[in-house]
Amino acid sequence: MKEQLPRRISPCLCLIAGLLAMGASCAAQQPEGPQAAAPPPVAPKPVVAQQAGSSERITVPAGTRVGVVLQNGISTRSAKPGDSVYLQTSFPITQTNRVVIPVGSYLRGELLESKRPGRIKGRGEFRMRLDTLILPNGYTVSLNAAPRSADSGGKETMDPEGKVTGPGGKGKDAGTIAETTATGAGIGAIAHGAKGLGIGAGVGAAAGLAAVLLTRGPEAELPRGSTLDIVLEHDLSLDGSQIQFTNLGQAQPITPPPAQQP
Repeated sequence: MKEQLPRRISPCLCLIAGLLAMGASCAAQQPEGPQAAAPPPVAPKPVVAQQAGSSERITVPAGTRVGVVLQNGISTRSAKPGDSVYLQTSFPITQTNRVVIPVGSYLRGELLESKRPGRIKGRGEFRMRLDTLILPNGYTVSLNAAPRSADSGGKETMDPEGKVTGPGGKGKDAGTIAETTATGAGIGAIAHGAKGLGIGAGVGAAAGLAAVLLTRGPEAELPRGSTLDIVLEHDLSLDGSQIQFTNLGQAQPITPPPAQQP
């Protein structure tokens, strides 16, 4: 019995030693510390910023009417050809449910001609053209437009070429002559009776006529704040990359995407 006991224990010892050796080998192959279980870092994919309308051309067709408000008053009393005219849009222009020309856009033009009313005949008139459109974000385009109607509260009229004509002065002239005639007749009647009535009337009429000849007719005027409708005479092409459309339907300045961190 004493000779067989070592033979039974020997295989068990060999098995245990083998298991210990395998565990030590696996432990030697794995790194120690908290970084051992972390996955390898993955480089983030770059984010591509997309801007609406970045590759399209927007065409506002000829004949489009644009409501504007005059920012500087115009009067034939002092206006001359070449003077600048400034306006702002009062109503948005839209396409496919998007605002392409927002309220508050600026328009610039100039007077092509200006004529004061005559002393005997002729009315005051001036004509303007609009040549520049500036959106609120500073985007500027050339424009070819002319006003078609104006509401100034006065009696000015406007033709299809954008010429504003002041009211006539015939009624005022006739009233001036009649008033001076009546005044002269009254003074003559008081001074010389019936004979003086005729003389006074003649003198008064002459004075009234002289006043008319020395006085110009009514000036053609558009005061600041007058509302006008202008009409585009040619297609207006806008660069879509200069306009960013939002869900609110307003054109906003485009902001560049943030710089990527290395």
